Amino acid sequence: MIKGVHTMFFSSEPEALREFLRDKLGFDSYTDVGGGWLIFDLPEADMGVHDADPHGEHGAPAGTHDISFYCDDIHDTVADLSARGVVFDGEVVDAGFGLVVHFEMPGGVRVQLYQPHYEKRTG
Repeated sequence: MIKGVHTMFFSSEPEALREFLRDKLGFDSYTDVGGGWLIFDLPEADMGVHDADPHGEHGAPAGTHDISFYCDDIHDTVADLSARGVVFDGEVVDAGFGLVVHFEMPGGVRVQLYQPHYEKRTG
């Protein structure tokens, strides 16, 4: 299952995206701050910095940011999320740093799900 994320989403369908995060991805611990705003509690987060690629062949141009959810078993997580109605736009592939696949959330928000090849440091 998904273990964490570091993110802020801007969506043309914020209510649908909040429901997707809660109901499809299973982020069921949150604070309702009023006005429909849900702030989701997440157990883990990390942040990476990668070299920019101005041509977009092996990465993204400078100034770009990306949002990914990570998990410990991508095939089990894809199966679980698919059963909840999440639609993936391809097959799981090895991207070098980990196994990856993408899916789209309400409002046209496309994100990556990945299983890292590296071991996360704990504590």
